[in-house]
Amino acid sequence: MTLILSKSDVMKLLDMKDCIGAVEKAFSEMSNGTAILPLRTVIKPEGGLSLYMPAYLRQSGALACKVVTVYKDNPSKFGLPTTIGKVLLQSPETGDVTCIMDGGFLTAVRTGAASGVATRYLARNEKNMTAGVFGAGVQAKMQLWAMNEVRDLKRAFVYDISSEAMEKFISEMTVKLKMEVRKAASPEEILDCDIICTATSSAVPLFDGSKLREGTHINGIGSHTPNARELDSETIKRSLLVGDSLEACINEAGDIMIPLSENDITKEHFYAELGDIVSGKKPGRTNERQITLFKSNGLAIQDAATAQIVYLKAVETGIGTRVEI
Repeated sequence: MTLILSKSDVMKLLDMKDCIGAVEKAFSEMSNGTAILPLRTVIKPEGGLSLYMPAYLRQSGALACKVVTVYKDNPSKFGLPTTIGKVLLQSPETGDVTCIMDGGFLTAVRTGAASGVATRYLARNEKNMTAGVFGAGVQAKMQLWAMNEVRDLKRAFVYDISSEAMEKFISEMTVKLKMEVRKAASPEEILDCDIICTATSSAVPLFDGSKLREGTHINGIGSHTPNARELDSETIKRSLLVGDSLEACINEAGDIMIPLSENDITKEHFYAELGDIVSGKKPGRTNERQITLFKSNGLAIQDAATAQIVYLKAVETGIGTRVEI
């Protein structure tokens, strides 16, 4: 019997704190060689894009594949979202598919969780810190949720080109996190924060990196194509650069690829993969004045680890529908 979990089921089961713990362990497994992470397979059917992202975490016993499709005409032609995701979880012992679950909320939370792990190891750890978020969409909300889980935040600021989106962000996150959330008057106001996150769809840099304060930690989330970047070369040059994957950073992330191509940095500027810091192979922040940067591209190990904890909770609580396939 295969367990089917809807989006609402996953939302009931998945908590950010638990997800951060699972993703942290997944990065450690990646560093220690107990994770298998094949390259993402991309197929381009007529009218869309289909991505297949498999991973296996040997220690955690998590074997999964996430299928993500992007069809721009879905909303107008079929009344469906542009992006659709599902995760198939398998038993490592038998290979059978034990669970099929919606991947939308799961992807959003696991992306935030990666930044939560990075913030835990790279941001300064003080009382009453401030966080600033560029962007006010779903992922921006997940980022603030994750940062609040690992640091003592007294206040957060949000900046977005849409005033309506900012108001919605403030309304939701003030209630959810029980903290003060304010609208930033300008991008420069975000730069006064201790922790900064970029979670937008911008293809051009969001701020001048020369204006960053010493001691700032940055989570770069939004841009994930070679020709788009949220962070300028000055930000990259001034930062201790940590990525989820070196390979992804130098082959997929415009934030890194563009300064590399313009000879503003070399590959040696890349300090470490997050897993090497989690596993203790390299230290994270070494002084309070460092500017630290985590560049996230999104890895299938995050999906596998998160799907595993969702499934185990579903079995424990009796949530979901079992079907014979």
